[in-house]
Amino acid sequence: MQAVGVGAAWAVSAPGAFAQNSASQADPIAPAASRYLYVGTYSAPNTAPGGVAPSRAEGLYVYQLNHATGDLSHVQTITADNPSFLAVAPSQRYLYCVNELGADATGEPLGRVSAYSIAPDTGKLTLINARSTRGTWPCHCAVHPSGGHLLAANYGTGTFVVFPLGEDGRIEPMSDLFQAPGNGGGPDPVRQEGPHAHMMLANPGAQHVFGVDLGGDTLLAWQLDPATGKLAPGPVPRANVPSGSGCRHLAFHPDERRAYVINELSSTIDVFDFEPRRGAFIWRQSISTLPQGTPFTRPAFNPDNPGEVPTGTNTTAEIRVHPSGRWVYATNRGMDSIAMFEVDPNSGRLAPMGWVQSRGQIPRGMNIEPSGRWLYVGNQNSDTIAVFRIGADDGQLEGPIKLIDSPVPVDFAFGPAVR
Repeated sequence: MQAVGVGAAWAVSAPGAFAQNSASQADPIAPAASRYLYVGTYSAPNTAPGGVAPSRAEGLYVYQLNHATGDLSHVQTITADNPSFLAVAPSQRYLYCVNELGADATGEPLGRVSAYSIAPDTGKLTLINARSTRGTWPCHCAVHPSGGHLLAANYGTGTFVVFPLGEDGRIEPMSDLFQAPGNGGGPDPVRQEGPHAHMMLANPGAQHVFGVDLGGDTLLAWQLDPATGKLAPGPVPRANVPSGSGCRHLAFHPDERRAYVINELSSTIDVFDFEPRRGAFIWRQSISTLPQGTPFTRPAFNPDNPGEVPTGTNTTAEIRVHPSGRWVYATNRGMDSIAMFEVDPNSGRLAPMGWVQSRGQIPRGMNIEPSGRWLYVGNQNSDTIAVFRIGADDGQLEGPIKLIDSPVPVDFAFGPAVR
């Protein structure tokens, strides 16, 4: 598939110029012959948010990735309830997932996080334990860079939670829970009627922990006490995106001087300067994930199915920064495309490089293979994984060169390399 729109019209920075302006720039990880890939899903008999039919997925799917071709070979399927978002520990010995569940008939929250050990020789998973998140619809988790804590976000109840992790990967009892304040600060009466915790993660240097609240158009900032697992307000305790944007995910540039926030409701990306010492965000740019003059509009959200994306409308889902720091990619649900952006080496601002179709419906999650060569996109409503080759010189996406049948793929995490 050729890029749609203006891809050919935008110049890409020379690698040398970027290196000169980013002394701390991280190089992509050297490729392995293959590695393991973990795929999260919304499982049967549930219907994914914005889904059009009940899921056929069983839970977690384990694949072996061929680095030369980008192809995937099925290794294992693990039965699990809505293991929608995944995180691999820095040691690559453990995988964690949220179990994105609501409440029972009595109103008791059913959200959980689960821990699995990873067999280094086969990539296969074995359940260790699970813990309640004391909230509903947990939609994101991340392992602190120290490997000592698991961070999770309860979308439904608007709470951010912390769990210590044992040396054996076990999830220990919850150490802290933070309730996002008020009834949301955004104006959308359906999607921003209350706080909606959509992501919780640390910056790469681990000085701070951040919570992304879609309901409040807010980035919350804390410092994590490693001894107690408690959160305390950061020196700069919050930052905001434009009202009604509905911030969803936050991604840091490898040099940790810039940060990118994708906004689900407005189909935009906000670019910030980031100051790691104080955890401060300074706004620099807002840019659309859609082409200029696009016919796609913001949805009038359905209260009975707030994840629905009606025909002719668009919401965003995932944002990823290439390991080289030169490009940023974002998924559009509705346009069903991946937007490509060039990163200015001096300012961090983004310039569109074009759009490629995902060759499926509702591309939700995506991730870049650690060497930076392959991009994997989950077409949630089409039950396919789209595999794109990333141009080493210009960051353009080639493909999809493969469409792999996989039920309701919504998130991807990379495990151990096989050499």
